[in-house]
Amino acid sequence: MFNYTFRWNQAFNALPRLLEGALVTLEIALLSMLIGIVIAILLTGFRLSGNALLSAIARTWVEVARNTPALFQIYMAHFGLGAFGIHLSPYTSLLAGIAFNNAGYLAENFRGALKAIPDTQTRSARSLGMPAIQAFRLIVMPQMLRIAFLPATNQMVWAILMTSLGVTVGMNTDLAGITQELNARSFRTFEFFAMAAVIYYLIAKAVTLAARALAWRMFRY
Repeated sequence: MFNYTFRWNQAFNALPRLLEGALVTLEIALLSMLIGIVIAILLTGFRLSGNALLSAIARTWVEVARNTPALFQIYMAHFGLGAFGIHLSPYTSLLAGIAFNNAGYLAENFRGALKAIPDTQTRSARSLGMPAIQAFRLIVMPQMLRIAFLPATNQMVWAILMTSLGVTVGMNTDLAGITQELNARSFRTFEFFAMAAVIYYLIAKAVTLAARALAWRMFRY
């Protein structure tokens, strides 16, 4: 018999704490994207450099990031590095694991975007007297951003959802960690996790809509 009594008042009373955790979740996701973008640009440069060693490093990073579970990557940051005497906090481990994952996916996005731009455009810019850096900044980069922007938005949403894996390494200040703590105290599993799911959904939708608006403003011409 279904005799569960819903007590939504407890979940709504805890909403301020859940929103505090949502801010931490968003903070980790944003930082992991910024770090991931920087590393991804370097990896893309390595892949296109023609240097065998640099290309191998970049290819290995991308292969590991894209073909192993995100949970494994977070575990390696938190527990694996401990074997070498490097002990990271749950926050740093979660951030490092997600940034590692983001860098792998974003590097492929950037490389694909660059490959989609004909070489003739760069050669034409150089023939007009543009230095290589100026040609890249004015000709190549705007097109690369247009192509890679929406896939990067998807990665941002994925990063937000990946933060929920932090509970496995003791993260207790983000949305998933606070939800787990409230559930352990009250055993109102359905109410608290349903509330957290709604918050995750709203954050993801807000990021997607903001990205579409930004893309329309930046790339409408």
